[in-house]
Amino acid sequence: MRPRVIMAFAAATILLGGVMLVPTAYARLSGGVESVSLDTVVEVPASTLAAPPPPTLVSAPVKAEGMDDFFSWALLDRASGEISGAKNMSKTSSTESMIKIWLVSDYLRQLGDTEPSAERKRQASSAIRDSDDSAAESLYRLGGRDAVITRMIKLCRLTDTRPGAPAGSRGVWWSYTQMSPRDAVRLGECVKNGTAAGPRWTNWVLAEMTKVRGSTASKDQQRTRGGGRWGIIDGLPKELLAQSPVAIKNGWTLIGADGMWHLNCLAVTDDWALAVMMRYRGARGLDHGADTCASVATQLVSARPGAALKIPAPLVKS
Repeated sequence: MRPRVIMAFAAATILLGGVMLVPTAYARLSGGVESVSLDTVVEVPASTLAAPPPPTLVSAPVKAEGMDDFFSWALLDRASGEISGAKNMSKTSSTESMIKIWLVSDYLRQLGDTEPSAERKRQASSAIRDSDDSAAESLYRLGGRDAVITRMIKLCRLTDTRPGAPAGSRGVWWSYTQMSPRDAVRLGECVKNGTAAGPRWTNWVLAEMTKVRGSTASKDQQRTRGGGRWGIIDGLPKELLAQSPVAIKNGWTLIGADGMWHLNCLAVTDDWALAVMMRYRGARGLDHGADTCASVATQLVSARPGAALKIPAPLVKS
């Protein structure tokens, strides 16, 4: 019966004014006393109790509405390396600007400890923070165009990704690279673990990814650059956001050839990487995709197992 008695006393514990009021009878339980009193209490600082850990993301069923052509997602547990997600998480779509984190990382990794020129560093920053197409294109050409994509597939160990280009065009277009959500989280891990940018530049790239700016509003969306701070990050609770910085990079284009938004969201933390990819009718607008990414993140949020309730030993004896 002792476990039930202990549970009863735990339930009787009262938190007042930052201290725990614990019946002194609890101290006698371990001694096997048959008769105890609940009249006397001792003060135990509440700070001695462990705060519950912040929530995290875990795989769960996900629902999404208004996906006219393609929708998928993948979640990487960085501790175990396990990737879970939609049944079609190996299916591909164009990366759009999501791939810019690789274009920047690939350029910087090859520099090693050499500092780039002020202009090149500005381009690297703008490609991530402002999703600047011109800056990204400059780094892509500097890296050897097609070879940049080939290196990404090899170094990041991608299994579903292939180069792509619009019909009738010559050469590879970075934005048309075909990638699956499963490979997208692998790309996120490739950046996070230092493979993509190397030891000198990894923290710099991740910091830039936390500084992505601009909304989906028309004032922030321009022809060759646009606001990209939306999506997964909007679906995360404040407790998780406060735990550690969330590095993000989205990709989005309304493609004239098929009339579809090709929209992708990628976020990476110390614990996980999440990618959401979709194609849907242009009339639905950019906010529809941004909201869908946020919704997927919210549906995957889960509380961690809380710290076990531990009642400290009484400070005084009755």
